[in-house]
Amino acid sequence: MEQPIGPLSSFDYDLLVVGAGSGGQAVAKEAVGFNKRVLVIDPVTPFSEGTTSVLGWSSVTMATVRQLLHRASQLGQDIQDSQKYGWRFKETASHCWGDLSDALLGHAESCVLGVRRDLTECGAAYLRAGWEMLAPHVVEVTDTDGRKSRLSVGTLVIDPGERPRYPGVPGDREHCVTSNELFSRPRPPGRTLVVGGSPEGVECAGFLAGLGHEVTLMLPTSDLLPGFDLKMSRKIENHMLVHGVHFLYEHTLSKVEQIGAQDGGVSAAALPGARGGLRAPGGLRASLLSRDGSATQEDFDTVLLAVGIEPSTSNIGLERVGVKCSPDGWVLVNELDQTSVDHVYCLSSSTSSSSSSSSSSGLGPHCPSPVLRARSGRLLAHRLYGGPTPPCDYSNIPLVLFTPLEYSACGLSEERANATFGEANIEVYHSYYWPLEWTVPPRDKNSCYVKVICHVPDQVLTSLTVTQRESEAMMVRGNC
Repeated sequence: MEQPIGPLSSFDYDLLVVGAGSGGQAVAKEAVGFNKRVLVIDPVTPFSEGTTSVLGWSSVTMATVRQLLHRASQLGQDIQDSQKYGWRFKETASHCWGDLSDALLGHAESCVLGVRRDLTECGAAYLRAGWEMLAPHVVEVTDTDGRKSRLSVGTLVIDPGERPRYPGVPGDREHCVTSNELFSRPRPPGRTLVVGGSPEGVECAGFLAGLGHEVTLMLPTSDLLPGFDLKMSRKIENHMLVHGVHFLYEHTLSKVEQIGAQDGGVSAAALPGARGGLRAPGGLRASLLSRDGSATQEDFDTVLLAVGIEPSTSNIGLERVGVKCSPDGWVLVNELDQTSVDHVYCLSSSTSSSSSSSSSSGLGPHCPSPVLRARSGRLLAHRLYGGPTPPCDYSNIPLVLFTPLEYSACGLSEERANATFGEANIEVYHSYYWPLEWTVPPRDKNSCYVKVICHVPDQVLTSLTVTQRESEAMMVRGNC
């Protein structure tokens, strides 16, 4: 029976956590340790093709899937390199997209079961459902069968994560895909147009090119990864060009329409592409608009949108209870993750803090790693139930891009360091190097690069930036 909205003498749950990413899991588990009644809601969020997200699409699993896709593309290069080490194959190696898709979906499902098991075993309740705030301390929950109920909660922590943004042009939702749906499609993407120079777009272009597909990365400006370290971005761009990614600069998407039979991707009979990739007849026609106003059309098998992310904070009743958001939907919080409503908190994955912190570092807009989000969640739980606890430090967020040549960084970009301290007050140490395993094939000589920026007066290291294979293990895992 529904509970009336009004003064509540007690709550059904001391803590409601919305979102089962690493931050949401951490705050829930820590709160259980303080003997609190905790409910974790995994929000049901529709994707563009009518499917819904599951716990496996949390920030933890999506970060893992990015690594697995990156690894899949690396294996193709490893197979080529192995022949220089004496390996011989009875048959020519080829890639099966269906097998990769099945493996990644299986991995996501195992994450669903694993995280759900961890939450329930630690004593937290778990529910996969839609939700909406009706009044302070009251939420309405809609389960997967459409049944509605109302719950009273003492404290609410929101960690719903982000979702891909659509550009709002004709055909974008009907015919295009985002990185969330790409790997779950049963058929190979074929000749692909990646729209946007966001980190996700650059990564996806690298994945697909490494798997043998013909890829065009369309950028609205002349720079790849605007906001990131300029020299490092150019090195990534040059490496991607050498490895088969085609770039289309200063163009935007104006329309997408279907021109042939299509069933979730290209047809089963893939044909060689113009640059040696895989493609199939038919597909999609993309209308492109250049900066000078000229319009062109080009046919692709898949159009992948990577124009940025937006918070999953719409239509959940935040405005009804007075939670303030930025014009683009990010929840506004103070340094203690508290919103404009006393009992409502929001972790960094859904707030403007992560965007502003990365912008202030000059490394570009990129969300904190799942490990850092988990740390933020644990600190929040201790602040709520364990006494004064310092806030999580987002000033130097280590990040990694799974581009063909991995990009890892922590600290200020060279441009931001010059602007902050003055060019005369910093020293830049840099070096090219050639990994030993690449000397035998041989390939990509002097592609790997490391740059260290120091503030001379204080003799303090202000940033470390690396482009090399497996740089993520050194930068992100080492810092978090």
